Amino acid sequence: MTTTKSTAKKASSYIPKTPEHIECNIEKTLDVLGGKWAFLVIRELFCGTLRFGELQRKIPSVSPRALTSTLRHLEEQGVLERKVYPTVPVTVEYSLTPKGQDLHVICHEMKLWAARWT
Repeated sequence: MTTTKSTAKKASSYIPKTPEHIECNIEKTLDVLGGKWAFLVIRELFCGTLRFGELQRKIPSVSPRALTSTLRHLEEQGVLERKVYPTVPVTVEYSLTPKGQDLHVICHEMKLWAARWT
């Protein structure tokens, strides 16, 4: 009985450590989406499959290097797929995967928020 009381006393005085990192689903989403151009690329691909040059024309402020980096990251994350056709020159098309299409709701809500508050 004494051990039960002392165990209860220890348990009630226990103070847990503050976690160094708390996992956050929003943070996970932002990690998947990557840099500042990702939402613009995804927005354009909601309309359908596009080639690199078409994406560059639709987002004129993005450099070719930044666009390439964004496309690679989104492909690695499974948000878009890259299809290469053996033509001369090589034709490459980008389209959203089901995971990428699922972001449509998030983008729509962000658009509504911006319309309301900016």
